[in-house]
Amino acid sequence: MKKLTKREEEIMNHYWEHGAMFIKELQELYDEPKPHVNTLSTMVRTLEQEGYIGHEAFGGTFRYFPKVSREEHKKQGLSGYIRNYFNNSYRDVVSQFVKDEKISIEELKEIIQLIEKEQS
Repeated sequence: MKKLTKREEEIMNHYWEHGAMFIKELQELYDEPKPHVNTLSTMVRTLEQEGYIGHEAFGGTFRYFPKVSREEHKKQGLSGYIRNYFNNSYRDVVSQFVKDEKISIEELKEIIQLIEKEQS
C-alpha cells in the first residue's frame, strides 16, 4: 500500500473513528468551508482503489467503510519507513534512538524485561 497524503489520512481517520458512512455523512464531519462532495467522492474512490476502503451499495449510492485498520496502517507505515531509511534493520532504528537520546539504556532494559516477561 502506498503512503497516504495528508488529506487521505484525514479521510481515513474519519472512517476509523466513525465507521461506515455515505459521502454526505463524511462531508458533515468537516468544518467550514467543507470540501465539495465530488472532491470527497473522488478521494474516497482513490482510497478504495488502493485497498484502504470498501463499499456496499444502497440503491444508486454507496456506503464506504475502512478495509484497513488504523493499527495495520501504522504497522505498514513503520515497516516501510524502516525498510527505506534503515535498510530493514530494526536494530539500527533502536541504535539511532539511543544515539539521538530518544531512549535511554535503562528504558531499553525495561523493554527487554517486559518482552521476556511476555514470552515466558
